[in-house]
Amino acid sequence: MSSRRAALWLLAAVTVMVGAWAQFAPGSFYTSFPGGRAWVAADGPYNEHLVRDVGGLNLALAFLLAVAAVRLQPHVTRMVAVAALIYAIPHLAYHALHLEPYGVGDAIAIVVTLGLAVLVPCWLAISPAPRGGSASAKLRMRKVETGGR
Repeated sequence: MSSRRAALWLLAAVTVMVGAWAQFAPGSFYTSFPGGRAWVAADGPYNEHLVRDVGGLNLALAFLLAVAAVRLQPHVTRMVAVAALIYAIPHLAYHALHLEPYGVGDAIAIVVTLGLAVLVPCWLAISPAPRGGSASAKLRMRKVETGGR
């Protein structure tokens, strides 16, 4: 598996976990995310509507990440990586500026995890596409060059 595909699947898996938890168990997500640490609850009152919206939007982004992982086409990968950055950059910025409710360990964990949520899609968006293309792209090119044979 290529590093680009692995990065897309990793982002998709994490995003599905966050999205499904927030969408289908919003109260638990609010009080326990991540793993009992209560990062969401520390930042303001509970609003089921907003928590479910976050869940649904994360599930939509996870779907796009999974499609990009399956297709692994440079333009699709870049487009989905930019979509992930549109979400991740303001998310990181907000939390980096609002660390007061958290202890030092949680504050570090928040910045590191949200920083990775920016760095990985940034790498996917700006790194050059692998040379040679996919096997299916090579096969299509060969068919074009040989007149379909």
